[in-house]
Amino acid sequence: RPSSTLTNGQCFNWMVVETEESPDAINSPRQSAWGTHDAQEWIGPLGDRVLSIKETPTTTLFRVLHGPTEGTKEYLQQYFRLETPLTPLYEEWSKADTRLKKIAAAIPGVRILRQAPLECMFSFICSSNNNIPRITKMLSSFRETYGSFMMDIPISSSAANDDDSLSIFSFPTLDSLANASEGDLRAMGLGYRAKFIIGTRDLLQTSGGEEFLLNLRSNDDCQAVQDELIKFSGIGRKVADCVALFSLDQDDSIPVDIHVQHIASRDYDPTVLGQAKSLTPTIYKRVGDLFRSRFPNRAGWAHSLLFVAELPSFRSVLPLDMVKEMDEWKKHEQEQKAKQKMEKKKEG
Repeated sequence: RPSSTLTNGQCFNWMVVETEESPDAINSPRQSAWGTHDAQEWIGPLGDRVLSIKETPTTTLFRVLHGPTEGTKEYLQQYFRLETPLTPLYEEWSKADTRLKKIAAAIPGVRILRQAPLECMFSFICSSNNNIPRITKMLSSFRETYGSFMMDIPISSSAANDDDSLSIFSFPTLDSLANASEGDLRAMGLGYRAKFIIGTRDLLQTSGGEEFLLNLRSNDDCQAVQDELIKFSGIGRKVADCVALFSLDQDDSIPVDIHVQHIASRDYDPTVLGQAKSLTPTIYKRVGDLFRSRFPNRAGWAHSLLFVAELPSFRSVLPLDMVKEMDEWKKHEQEQKAKQKMEKKKEG
């Protein structure tokens, strides 16, 4: 379902649609789809098209607002990875985890997208240590400066004039970024990430371009793919696994962040983090292996379903007992950290 898939942070190109006033109007010039799982329609640039995706109670509809109409259905089937039936996976994972079984009933249709690798890679470099509004603004400026104009979309606003609109641009190619400098990107607001974009661009150009990334899709070793990706500037293990899972068909890649650490230590192994004060490569792999051992069939997909349940925007659809359990565990974690901090202070 788009409401469960486009809104959970694995992509940054979709915007929520305000359907009450105009079928093509957007709530805000830069309002991301993030957290809009209760919406029904989203608009975004995808390759050389601008598409509208609308969810109904029984199906998903699409409209081509810009670009070629021929082949769009097949293009979206690949994008949403519809060749992978989701119901059997939900059933299989539910047998391995009773908690996931409850989540699966509450949040159906969480899919992993097959994004364009270059867009996914640069987008997640920009996402590092960042928040959704800033990521959205950065990527919007990035597209506007180095992408190609596609179309204008009317903006929905109580104070809007009739001619208010949002310009949609394609994602930049390596060729269009060829003359970009670190200074140019910093001036756009990318900050320290500017040097990472330039460094990654340069290494990609000498490695074979986007074709190099596409070839990683045929590698059946997610650790080997991670090792290849962390060679690029600004890409650590988590970003590498995001790129691998969301664009390179690496279905067993597990991006590990604080939410995933919490799931692992709360639900699977309270000793997984040990006494480590940071997420070392060894512990990172250990956390990922907990998911891979429990869900041998597309562990990354199962992990993403569990991750989505941790997001505040989905709390309202979860069973009350699960929400209570999550709150109690969070409170316990905060108390433990406060206790450790106090003990450390006494020792000092």
